[in-house]
Amino acid sequence: MIINHNMMAMNTHRQLGINSANGQKSIEKLSSGMRINRAGDDAAGLAISEKMRAQVRGLNQASRNAQDGISLIQTAEGALQESQSILQRMRELAVQSSNDTNVSVDRSEIQKEVDQLSQELTRISDTTEFNTQKLLDGDFQGKFHIGANEGQNVSLSINEMGAEALGVQGKAYEAQEVVGATNIEVTSNTGNALTIEFVSSSDVNNAAVTSTEAKLSDDGSTITITMEQEAGDGTTAGSVTGTTEAKIKAALDAVADEAGITVAVKDSAALGTSNITTAPGNTVLALNEDVEGSKDKGINVSSQPAASSSITTLQSAIEKVSGERSKLGAMQNRLEHTIKNLDTSAENLQASEARVRDVDMAKEMMTFTKNNILQQAAQSMLAQANQAPQGVLQLLR
Repeated sequence: MIINHNMMAMNTHRQLGINSANGQKSIEKLSSGMRINRAGDDAAGLAISEKMRAQVRGLNQASRNAQDGISLIQTAEGALQESQSILQRMRELAVQSSNDTNVSVDRSEIQKEVDQLSQELTRISDTTEFNTQKLLDGDFQGKFHIGANEGQNVSLSINEMGAEALGVQGKAYEAQEVVGATNIEVTSNTGNALTIEFVSSSDVNNAAVTSTEAKLSDDGSTITITMEQEAGDGTTAGSVTGTTEAKIKAALDAVADEAGITVAVKDSAALGTSNITTAPGNTVLALNEDVEGSKDKGINVSSQPAASSSITTLQSAIEKVSGERSKLGAMQNRLEHTIKNLDTSAENLQASEARVRDVDMAKEMMTFTKNNILQQAAQSMLAQANQAPQGVLQLLR
């Protein structure tokens, strides 16, 4: 027998330490509900569960994003609902004014309400907003991020829904003369000059335009404009302007770059000075005389023909608003389905993450009970091992 080293006590002490450490781990898992509390518990499982956790949180936020998108859409659609009610009332008034049982005074009163309703349409368009963003002024171009990863967006644009955009309010110009447009064919390799002929008249109803073939050569540096005036009962004055179409752009540029363009006016003493301008781009060449004066002009119900014509205009505006509301409704339904899908995906992914990271309480309780019993047994055996060396004293008696 030896007494300097109690091997039984040392072995029992080591086992007691192991059981005590295992018991502490079981207590930690049972108290947290997590099988993995630190990387040392399961390094691979921790990495997998963290990626799943990031996806779950991203899906949950995407669901909230979609909810916010629905709120924005509902705000815009609510405003459009009221706009449509206004248009319905304006159409009703136009129908009323189309009846010749109304006299001028009656139609004047109806016109006052129509004008106020038109202004309210514009006010709604200008002031409807969500989180300080204007929704109905035609500038809204939004993206809703409805996924947990990059680039998972849906886009939404809302057209302008003011009275002018709907065609029920605008500008009417009172002109001295009105002329139409003429089509001009221009080539860059034949002919000597560009000739434009049109007819202008101070009588709006009788104004007309005649067209002629015109050709411009590379070396031709003169554009000739010939104006002929029909009989009219007003004053003729103004200027002629034009913009180039793609077909004449190259020819005009070739001349303008090298030698400039000279404009000459013939037979135009009654018209005064006229000019023609060129501009790049795919635009149509048009000649228009100047107009004088303008005033606000919206739906006109001051006469039977005007009121009757306004019915069609208002019906078109109602259909535009209906189309925009339908687009918003379709997007709202899409986002509602998106939310359901996101919530389902997050739920399933959360279940997968739980299987990796969460602790099985029943199994861990069984492990804890085992470690607790082993710990108590080790403590008892350690006491017995510590008593063993005392047997040497019996030999000394």
